[in-house]
Amino acid sequence: MRIGILGLGRIGAFHAETLSGLDAVRSLVVADPFARAAKAAGERFGAEVADSPEALLAAGVDGVVVAAATDAHPALILAAVDAGVPVFCEKPVARTMREGVEVMKTVQGRGVPVQIGFNRRFDAGFAAARAAVGSGELGRLHTIRSTTLDPAPPPAAYVAASGGIFRDCSVHDFDIVRWVTGREVTEVYAVGGNRGADFIREAGDADTTGAVLTLDDGTIALISNSRHNARGYDVRLELHGFSDSIAVGLDDKLPLRSVEPGVRFPAGPPHDFFMDRFGDAYRAELAAFTEVVAGTRPSPCTITDALEAGWVAEACTLSLREHRPVRLDEVRSV
Repeated sequence: MRIGILGLGRIGAFHAETLSGLDAVRSLVVADPFARAAKAAGERFGAEVADSPEALLAAGVDGVVVAAATDAHPALILAAVDAGVPVFCEKPVARTMREGVEVMKTVQGRGVPVQIGFNRRFDAGFAAARAAVGSGELGRLHTIRSTTLDPAPPPAAYVAASGGIFRDCSVHDFDIVRWVTGREVTEVYAVGGNRGADFIREAGDADTTGAVLTLDDGTIALISNSRHNARGYDVRLELHGFSDSIAVGLDDKLPLRSVEPGVRFPAGPPHDFFMDRFGDAYRAELAAFTEVVAGTRPSPCTITDALEAGWVAEACTLSLREHRPVRLDEVRSV
C-alpha cells in the first residue's frame, strides 16, 4: 500500500522509518510545512514529496499518518476523511475537548476509520496485563498504580502550549487504565506541585502530580507523574486483585535503584527516552494501522477512546485548580 505522512518532525521521521520497513507498505508520500524536512525525509526513505496536504491526499495514498503540530490535527483528520482515506493521528485529537468533540461528530457515520496514537496499547507488557484482567486470573481488582516519570521537562515552548501535564503526559496513564481494565472513570481527585523548572510554574502548570481515580466498579487507581526523574524514563503499571498481583515495566532497564542488601535488580542501563521504552510499541501500532487501511481490523483506538482519556485529564486539571474531587459528568459535554 501507499502511505502518506503529514509532519516530519521527530515522531514523523520515526514513523517514516518504521513504515518504510513494513512489508505491507510499497511506497511513501511525505509533506511538511518546512520544505527542508520533507526533502530530507524523501531522500532518506525514497519517498515522494508533496508540497501540501491537499497534494498528498491527491497522490493516490491508501492511508495517511498525521504527525503534525496539535493545532493542525482537526483539519488534517477531516481532510483525510473527506477524501475517503483512513487516517492515523497522534494524540490529541485537538487542542481543546470542544474541538475534539466536533471532529468526532463530523466523522461519525462516514465509514472512514480513524486511529488515534496511544502507543501503550501495543506494548507487550500492557497487552499481557489486559489479557490477565480479561481472563479473571487476578480476581476482582481493588487497586491500580500507574506511573509516568520523564527524565527531564520538555522545552518551555512545548509546556506553554501543551495544555498542562494531565493533558499531555498523564493522559497516557488514563487511557491505559481504561484499556487494561475495561472500566470507566467516574471521579478524580488531583494534587500537584512545582519544585523544578521556573518556566513550568510560569506557564501555570505543575511539574509533579498525583491523582486518585475512582472507577465505575469501585476500583481505585493511583496515578503518579513527574517531569523530573533523574534516573530515566519510568513507565509502570501495577494491578492488584483479590487473587493475584502483576506489574508492567519491571524489567532490567527500570530506572529505579534498589538499596536492599544483595539485590542487583535492575541489572541493565535505565530507559532514558520514550522511544527507547516504547520503540516496539510504536512499530506495532503502525503495523496495526496498515491492517486498518487494508480493512482487516477496526480502529484499535478511536476518536471516542481518545476523548474519554481527555475527559479524565480535564477533570484532573479542574480538581487541581479548585482543590476538590471532580466527577466526570461535571466536565463532560457529550
